[in-house]
Amino acid sequence: MARINVVSVEAANAEQKALYDAIQAQLGIVPNFLKVFANSPVALKAFLGLHGVANAGSLDALTRERIALALAQQNTCEYCLSAHTAIGRKTGLSNEEMEANRSGTSRDEKAAAAVRFARALVEHKGDVTSAELQAVRAVGYDDAQIVEIITHVGMNLLTNILGKASRVEIDFPKVGVDSLAAIAA
Repeated sequence: MARINVVSVEAANAEQKALYDAIQAQLGIVPNFLKVFANSPVALKAFLGLHGVANAGSLDALTRERIALALAQQNTCEYCLSAHTAIGRKTGLSNEEMEANRSGTSRDEKAAAAVRFARALVEHKGDVTSAELQAVRAVGYDDAQIVEIITHVGMNLLTNILGKASRVEIDFPKVGVDSLAAIAA
């Protein structure tokens, strides 16, 4: 059971309903974590705004999902891991690629550098080394794309924290953070 209220469609006020209608139109569903965000329409709008702007950047959808999977695993957020596994499949990531992402890498060299850099940002709380920055630049990421990776790390940390703090019910096919070890064994 969620530790923070999940605002149901039926209990939503007019502002929340308008946001839900927009989310439903775009995604086809209103995921539970957004129903937790809806406790504060201002917070929900802020997240949706940042998400929309960040997704309009130059990082492709596959790289964004790889980062999300790596961080959900690193931060042990089963809600986000479940959600991004489903989204990753729809985006075109294979099971093998998603396993690699969860392990902190990728089968694609450039994407592997982005995933490693994203994980380093979390591990070092942003205080990455010059070598870590150079490694992501060496595969072709420019400063704008590095800032976009950092932005996606921030968004994913936000949702990982919300998912874990709220213990919101997973409304995607459940993927456990320990399932990677079971697959690898």
